[in-house]
Amino acid sequence: MPSLLIGMVIVGFGTSAPELVVSMLAAMDGNPGLAIGNAYGSNIANIALILGLTALLNPVQVSSKILRKELPILTFVTLFSGFLLLDLELSLFDAALLLLLLALLMVWTFFNGLKKEPDALADDIERAVPKPISLRRAILYLVFGLLFLILSSRLLVWGAVEIAQIFGVSDLIIGLTIVAVGTSLPELASSILAAKKGEHDIAIGNVIGSNLFNTTAVVGVAGAIKPFTVDSLVLSRDMVVMTILTISLFIIGYGFRKNRQGRVNRFEGAGLLIMYAIYTTVLIFTA
Repeated sequence: MPSLLIGMVIVGFGTSAPELVVSMLAAMDGNPGLAIGNAYGSNIANIALILGLTALLNPVQVSSKILRKELPILTFVTLFSGFLLLDLELSLFDAALLLLLLALLMVWTFFNGLKKEPDALADDIERAVPKPISLRRAILYLVFGLLFLILSSRLLVWGAVEIAQIFGVSDLIIGLTIVAVGTSLPELASSILAAKKGEHDIAIGNVIGSNLFNTTAVVGVAGAIKPFTVDSLVLSRDMVVMTILTISLFIIGYGFRKNRQGRVNRFEGAGLLIMYAIYTTVLIFTA
């Protein structure tokens, strides 16, 4: 299987496994605010906190044609998910639409990954692919990784609910802050490490792919498990912030500059961090 295809799946969706499991468990436990707060809070943290911090440490260039195609797709997916929530309900039909959108994205990813055209993302992935290991060791890593993921996600959900009850705040706020940052740590580590190695397209591709997966799969699966009513603040506050950040990423990352080179520089990284600080402050003082 081409390394580009493997890399696109891992970079795009692999680091969002914690968000998926946490939101699934939250939905099954009857904590919809935690489920959707985790997904959207992670999206906000991915762009404003993680990409902002990564760009502040190492300015990120976007050279990949594939990523430049994904940026407008992410913008559309974000706007579409907001449209589905206009009635403040995440119904089974809404969840099915999001999962259908995920399936289409997976098909698109598959065919793009099979292409043999030269691409900067493919070059970065070729350098980042680790040395092969035996099948037995790979299965062992997979089994223990899944067990640890499920156990840690269960503990995270329990802890988040307890914190919300102790401090008298909604599970939505806890999902948007503590849980969102916690489940986004894999993205933070992989993006900073990739940027330090000069693998810029992996660093930003990690954020784009994770946000696509969170918006479609994480929210879609949570809604499919148990349809729920959405807090009006999700639409008027969190969705607005997420949309603004996504459009900002599209503008600075696509390459509308004269040299057609997408780039997130240190100044823009600092701006993203300031936006995240303001957003988090508003959440804390209005909780």
